[in-house]
Amino acid sequence: MITIIAATNRPGSSTLKLAKYYQRQLLNKGLEVKLLSLDELPPNFIQTDMFGSRSAAFEPIQQLITNTEKFLFVIPEYNGSFPGILKAFIDACTFPDSFYEKKAALVGLSSGTYGNIRGIEHFAGICSYLHLHVLPLRLHIPAVRKEINAEGNLFEEKTVGFVNEQIDKFVRF
Repeated sequence: MITIIAATNRPGSSTLKLAKYYQRQLLNKGLEVKLLSLDELPPNFIQTDMFGSRSAAFEPIQQLITNTEKFLFVIPEYNGSFPGILKAFIDACTFPDSFYEKKAALVGLSSGTYGNIRGIEHFAGICSYLHLHVLPLRLHIPAVRKEINAEGNLFEEKTVGFVNEQIDKFVRF
């Protein structure tokens, strides 16, 4: 099973729109795909699910993570890196079982020029620590609001081509 993680808790985010696009593409290939938006996290998970405790509200999320074989992280740029909510989420998950020796693909996005290059590199370091194997093809989508139409689809031919290449490689990974 593949789980796509929309790595922000910002309501109505471009991150979630892009994550849903990836989900549709993977479902069209007949794969089992789940989507977890970090805006679905329990509001108090930092108090209830850190440091070895587990709340009833976080348990289904932890179960999803435990059952996942491959992760696709869609990560927006926040202050030159990735959102703190993503790090807090990783810290709340059971260590090391949640991510150990599993696989991941990384997609960065931003409203600016660089598509979260630095944030993806920062997160790749965390993936290495977790023994989470990362697909070498990492995508960076700058000016994301100009890449997604009103229906939530990517339409720039070059970007669609890169996304399709990444998806094909991720499926075989």
